[in-house]
Amino acid sequence: MSEKTCGLHFLAFNDFEERNFSNYENSGSKKYYKENKTRSTGRIPIFYAVDDRFIKYMIVSVQSIIENADQTKKYVIYVLNSGVSNEMRKETEKHKSDLFDIRFVDVKRYLEKMAEKLPIRDYYSKTTYYRLFIADMFPEYEKAVYIDSDTVVLGDVAKLYETDLGENYVGACHEQVMIQTEVYGNYVEKVMGISRHKFFNAGVLLLNCKAFRENRVLNKFMQLLNVYTFVVTQDEDYLNVLCQGKVFWLDQSWNTQVYGEIPVAEKDIKILHYIMVAKPWRYVDCRLKEYFWEYAKKTSVYGLIRAELASYTNEERARDARGGERLAKTAREEANRLDTYLAIVTSGKNPNRLKVQEKIRVFEREARFDEDVEEDPPTKELLPDKVDYLHEKFSTRLKTRIANFIGDRYFKKMIKDGVMVIDGVEGEEYLNTLEKGTVITCNHFSIMDNYILFHCIRNRLPKKYLHKIIREGNYTNFPGLLGFLLRYCNTLPLSSNRKTMMKFLSATDTLLKSGESILIYPEQGMWWNYRKPRPLKVGGFKIAYRSGVPVLPIFISMADDAEKLDADGYPLQRHTLHVMPPIYPDLSLGEKLGAEKMKQETYAAYKRKYEQVYGEPLTYGEAEK
Repeated sequence: MSEKTCGLHFLAFNDFEERNFSNYENSGSKKYYKENKTRSTGRIPIFYAVDDRFIKYMIVSVQSIIENADQTKKYVIYVLNSGVSNEMRKETEKHKSDLFDIRFVDVKRYLEKMAEKLPIRDYYSKTTYYRLFIADMFPEYEKAVYIDSDTVVLGDVAKLYETDLGENYVGACHEQVMIQTEVYGNYVEKVMGISRHKFFNAGVLLLNCKAFRENRVLNKFMQLLNVYTFVVTQDEDYLNVLCQGKVFWLDQSWNTQVYGEIPVAEKDIKILHYIMVAKPWRYVDCRLKEYFWEYAKKTSVYGLIRAELASYTNEERARDARGGERLAKTAREEANRLDTYLAIVTSGKNPNRLKVQEKIRVFEREARFDEDVEEDPPTKELLPDKVDYLHEKFSTRLKTRIANFIGDRYFKKMIKDGVMVIDGVEGEEYLNTLEKGTVITCNHFSIMDNYILFHCIRNRLPKKYLHKIIREGNYTNFPGLLGFLLRYCNTLPLSSNRKTMMKFLSATDTLLKSGESILIYPEQGMWWNYRKPRPLKVGGFKIAYRSGVPVLPIFISMADDAEKLDADGYPLQRHTLHVMPPIYPDLSLGEKLGAEKMKQETYAAYKRKYEQVYGEPLTYGEAEK
């Protein structure tokens, strides 16, 4: 892979950055710490990020720093954390001296101040991500050293700190895992477009805090979270993308990773880094373990760590091995994806759609199938007097005629212009069900999917109308023409108000028993252009069961147009409607069991149709452990 190719994606990523983060530097970090901390001056700042499980190893690392430090200089160690026991805090602070100050910094309050700017769910609960916040949390520092807790420092960290980084964002060492193991080298080159020989290990960093702030690296990280989720080395992947081309390569002795072939003579090692499963507190045969135990013996946590080694079981070691196998498998799968990070950022596709696609990928992996991936406005409560379900008012009937006319004309124009393509209908014989009241179910992948369905079956509807159940927020919150269509195109809004829901249930029963058809999306949230049927919710099937009417499952499949792109830069989708046999309620079972049975039979029909159309088994992404 050429250097030119490797650099393409970073330039493309800059185009994704949004203005809403541009004033972050003045929004909280400086103010918070000026109000709540007295800063050290003239000391070399060293940062760790730990939780209560790892702090005992950090204490060993701190002991090694102190013993090998230049005694003519002064240092301050910041322990970034979101909760450390008082006992472990006291054990750490025993290492304080005139030369070494130690300060615990709880990041929770800082993160709360920027929570609305973080488009993330759990990244800020993982300590490894804290290094990304250092430059903005500590605006008085131009440089800082970050060290992982699973290290032993054999050299003078002041010499590392004195390295001139120029305009580079970080000083770092090459990641040996990527260089020495093919599956991981392929991963970084195919997914990120970074040469395996230009990928750094983020466990020891000299941070150019001034450059981080001036180039808004934290802002870019927060935006990058919206574009892609890295699942192999996670924070290290993000840092390598953000800092590509801005890395000062330190001598490998400053981050000698205990992995494979060690590229540094033992006598030259300045920092030992026990990466992956190479942990001396878990494995008696860990290479270079003697350096760790030399310093551990001089700390008050030595007994705790030795006890951990003695109690670490073969089952736990086997679990470590399985974890390594899973990580390699994940790296292999990520490298084989068509929509890698590199492919996405060089595609020229709409970044808002990219965000939605990435969110879908995360939600699928975490089995959050009924959650929305689009940024809809907040829901307002729909009161009973604000909706006319049965069109009893003349004004409602008039607005419905106007809305249907506008919507119908708009959809037909989309078809005429080639913006919407319908290739055909399969299973038309099952539309005979529509001669009486029917609940129609459909996969939900587009705001226009109801029109695709309606266009294909409209001539079989007894009353030429298709009633659609929609979310409360879609009915109450959208302004303009879209809001008008959502309220009056024969829509039946749900509600968080109990009285409105009673009115809704009565109306659906009346409509179904009078021979009308009602479209329900039992998947709930819309997942844009998502081809797989998702697990279903039972509510719509209860409606069908109570009214004693069948469910007609309809599945819409999609295929990429070979020549045309849509307005977002993606292949235009060609749609085929698949009508499946109706599912009738078994009235002998009772509502709970009867509705559940209809739900299961509908999902099974979707699954069969998906596998038939796409020629692959229906599987979902594995949830994160």
